[in-house]
Amino acid sequence: MTNLLLIGLGGFLGALSRYGLTTAVQKGIPGAFPLGTLLTNIFGCFLMGILVYLIQEKEVFPPTSRGFLLVGLLGAMTTFSTFSLETLRLIQNDRWIFAAGNVLGSVLLCLAAVTLGRLLMKVFLP
Repeated sequence: MTNLLLIGLGGFLGALSRYGLTTAVQKGIPGAFPLGTLLTNIFGCFLMGILVYLIQEKEVFPPTSRGFLLVGLLGAMTTFSTFSLETLRLIQNDRWIFAAGNVLGSVLLCLAAVTLGRLLMKVFLP
């Protein structure tokens, strides 16, 4: 039960983080392209790489923190449900280039960010 509460608390904080980051970016850059979601997903994936390395390989955090940090906090902050909905809306509005850019950017840049986060931890905490 404690683990579920920690995941829920992490999810609550992650959802608030996602909303705050996405809204801040989108207010600063108006337009049809969902840059706020893209940047939030990239940042969250970067943090995922760092935290997975610290939890699994360096044991800086106990394995029990995985639920709070990875499943709850980052899981809520970087879900692709918003990404999918925004991409669908772009397609429905015949904004195919924006839709393709969002798909490619989200997938490729987020994979790169999680890899970079992990590699940086290997360099700084070998």
